[in-house]
Amino acid sequence: MTILALFASTFALVFALGIQQLNVQNDHRAAAVCTSLFIGASQLVMFKLAPDASPAEAAAFLLGGPLGIYAAMVAHPWLVRVIKMGK
Repeated sequence: MTILALFASTFALVFALGIQQLNVQNDHRAAAVCTSLFIGASQLVMFKLAPDASPAEAAAFLLGGPLGIYAAMVAHPWLVRVIKMGK
């Protein structure tokens, strides 16, 4: 369970950081504020679980980052379209 939680928290953190960077670059201020809350929550989980990670848990932790940033780069244009459609 900890392996999955570490992977998920790292994925979520890096995903949110990637989305945050794109939000800031594109001046999506409200989205950037919301993303900050998600970043904080992901960090809380990660900092709680990571200090005592086993090698397998560390591998899951490391795998979450690259997948998270790739997912953010793919998802951001879609998220922007969805948000704009809602206005």
